[in-house]
Amino acid sequence: MSEGWISIGRVVKRTGVAASALRFYESKGLIRSVGEAGKTRHYHRDVIRRVSFIRIAQSLGMSLQEIADALSRLPLQRTPSADDWALISQAWRGLLQNRIDALSQLRDKLDSCIGCGCLSLHHCQLYNPGDAVGKQGPGPRFLTAPDSESGGPATSSASRKSKT
Repeated sequence: MSEGWISIGRVVKRTGVAASALRFYESKGLIRSVGEAGKTRHYHRDVIRRVSFIRIAQSLGMSLQEIADALSRLPLQRTPSADDWALISQAWRGLLQNRIDALSQLRDKLDSCIGCGCLSLHHCQLYNPGDAVGKQGPGPRFLTAPDSESGGPATSSASRKSKT
């Protein structure tokens, strides 16, 4: 194998990721290897950074499809440059901000209502009289749609508490 290629065993040691996970990532098109069937897989050195990126992105809750989309922007068989990583960062800013906003909304609403319109909590009668939100469909409507679209209260949990 030429310079720049490393064995699957070396990738396992460098990344802490099991060989089975590397094969899974490869089956999903996240990384690539070379080698003949039944022989040791070899990966280009840049796979170490890719695997690290995959692990970090997964720990942030990114789906494999989101990760694959991001990795498709990177060059193959070359270590990504700062500009390459900046492209991914820019592409994920909106997505990450949406997740931050959703988590903030969950944090602010979870203490008084799970936002499902089920009327099972004492205060639901105050925030969702007649289960009006339930008519919009199943699930946690207050938490999965912006306040303006959900029909839910547009007030913060702090202001709702003061009304009770």
